[in-house]
Amino acid sequence: MGPTAVVCAYSPVGREALAGLLEAGVEVLALYSYEQGPSEDWFESPARLAGDRGIPVFMEPRFNTDGVFETVGALKPDFLFSFYFREMIQARFLALPRLGAYNLHGSLLPRYRGRAPINWVLVQGETETGVSLHEMTPRPDDGEIVGQTVLPIEWDDTALSLTWKSAHAGRELVLDTVPRLVAGTARRIRQKTLGASTYFGGRTPEDGRLDFSMTARQAFNLVRAVADPWPNAFLQTAVGVVRVAWALPTASHCEPGCFRATPEGVLLGFRAGSLRLHALRKGDRRAERPSEQAAWLMDLGIPEATP
Repeated sequence: MGPTAVVCAYSPVGREALAGLLEAGVEVLALYSYEQGPSEDWFESPARLAGDRGIPVFMEPRFNTDGVFETVGALKPDFLFSFYFREMIQARFLALPRLGAYNLHGSLLPRYRGRAPINWVLVQGETETGVSLHEMTPRPDDGEIVGQTVLPIEWDDTALSLTWKSAHAGRELVLDTVPRLVAGTARRIRQKTLGASTYFGGRTPEDGRLDFSMTARQAFNLVRAVADPWPNAFLQTAVGVVRVAWALPTASHCEPGCFRATPEGVLLGFRAGSLRLHALRKGDRRAERPSEQAAWLMDLGIPEATP
């Protein structure tokens, strides 16, 4: 009989990690997850995969309750895994599994501990990131690392493309590492030996605000960090809000805080450099034609650059 596990998972990364665990021959006794929201139909949920495999699925509004603790304890799992789960799992749960409790985190720990690491590495302009499988402790994203994969970040990666990279890497990391955990041969690395840790908190839609004091590179990093299907970066004035669905850096010049309509598209000027707009969004409407984009910016009160 093979090893058993209780899994807490959500997101595309969680779905792929669950798939890797099943491929590794682990019997999943139960999945704890969340209902998929209407804006999250771009990925298959872990619950869908579990249901297709006949795995019991629980959608508990709060995981850290006495009832859930008793249920998990009665299952006597060898492992407890957290794959992009939204809740910090209490210490009492971590002592239940015979072979340990492990979390998959979307960064190269100990850097970018905390929430939304995929978005944060893009905002910060990093050129590489990764996924880390580590032992859970009562502290968030703490504990010895048992597996880690480095991922290069391309200059035009978005949160979506990097999420899929992380999902596929997480699946392979779980598939490769879990048999070593079962055999007791997994290499364990203390996080403090890998350098200083950094922590970033959760993000809100308000964090997508563009400011003309940013450099064009900083503005672009923010645009790609919250590009579709995230809520998008936005420009806001006293008149209203326009969301920048996509834009790219350009060598063409436009004065900071202004826009310029050119035959190649609309330029938006920042403190150092400009972005060429590809798509703006206002409510349910999307503007891709430069003339409509220019009209929206003018309505917003952003001045047109002087010729």
